[in-house]
Amino acid sequence: MKSITIEGQIRTEFGKTATRQLRSEEKVPAVIYGGAKEINFSAPASAFKNIIYTPDFMLADIKVEGNSYKCVLKDLQFGKVSDQLIHVDFLELVPEKKVTVNIPLKFTGIPAGVKDGGKLVVKIKSLKVKTLPRHLLEHIELDISDLKLDENIRVQDVKAENMEILNSPRIPVASVTLTRQLKQEEEKTTPDATVSTDAKTAQDTKAAPTADTKAGAPAKAAPAKGAPAAKAASTKK
Repeated sequence: MKSITIEGQIRTEFGKTATRQLRSEEKVPAVIYGGAKEINFSAPASAFKNIIYTPDFMLADIKVEGNSYKCVLKDLQFGKVSDQLIHVDFLELVPEKKVTVNIPLKFTGIPAGVKDGGKLVVKIKSLKVKTLPRHLLEHIELDISDLKLDENIRVQDVKAENMEILNSPRIPVASVTLTRQLKQEEEKTTPDATVSTDAKTAQDTKAAPTADTKAGAPAKAAPAKGAPAAKAASTKK
């Protein structure tokens, strides 16, 4: 498990004035919850960067006034205007006390659908779990080798030993979708067959008129009474 060390100083003064003074010194106020007592401390803003600006899950070993506290990151606050870090909350790890954290997913294997030309779409990058500190992991591995085209892996398909997954079971974690090229190939194949069938139907209809058409055709007119007979093919002299 990855871990970083943060060295801080106990805070003895509180309120807006004390907080502004800390920020002018490029320090950030922080609190450790979950242990025997709350620990209010401050540390340089740079000390928090490695645990904040990373996709990895890691522990923090916080040293304050000669004491050491093993913690996980709980919450962050950033300034609305400056977007700078203004407060950090940590949760102290107590051996037999369960904690709720977000642990990243690590996908392994190449999906069968990707091999067939599809595209992997990741919908969730981490899971919210509840577990004892000794069972915490850097990531949860998920094998997606059997994922086929137009299929999903859902939260309920993830196996995390000694952890209670708190996300809704039916939420999709990852899927393989058709790429634009595959869609175009399918669309190109299907309409051709339809057009060919329609053309044949139209041709058959033209060749064989319906009964209504036959019935409506005008009959050949009979010769009028008294009219001369048709001229013979040859005249006898």
